[in-house]
Amino acid sequence: MTDSATCYLDHFDLDVTLRDAALDEQNRPTRRMIANASIGMHVEDAYYSVRELREAVSWIHEGEPGGKRKLASILSNPVGDDFQRCVYFCLAGRGVIEMLDDLMWLEDLLEARGRIAGAMHRRKLRARPLVTPYVADEPDGPVVAATADFRQGRSWWIEPQF
Repeated sequence: MTDSATCYLDHFDLDVTLRDAALDEQNRPTRRMIANASIGMHVEDAYYSVRELREAVSWIHEGEPGGKRKLASILSNPVGDDFQRCVYFCLAGRGVIEMLDDLMWLEDLLEARGRIAGAMHRRKLRARPLVTPYVADEPDGPVVAATADFRQGRSWWIEPQF
């Protein structure tokens, strides 16, 4: 980056692509929902949370041992905030292929966001502060049971017909 780029990047809004994606009527509603859910989330936490969720869903879809246990663990985690559950339940029941497609899409957005944040940090540029959407660091309300033998419904096997 050149020095002239500094004036454009100082106090840069790291959530700008998420805000754009959330408002883009060309994106399907699920993508708009998960983009909105990611606004304000810590850069690394958001990326790794979505990546972990996508991996668990992929493992289940591919029949990998431990996939259901991993997803149950994510959804029943009593530590941390509700971000992963929020993203999962925005996509649940929509068909596993669409769910994976949306998770990969969000993962790509969050990875790019992280790369920009890293480049700004190395250049000692300040980003606009992220305002976390969560008011508590622990789950609010009941969490999913931690059992790995949950029944997979139709959305894991049948894709919606449009």
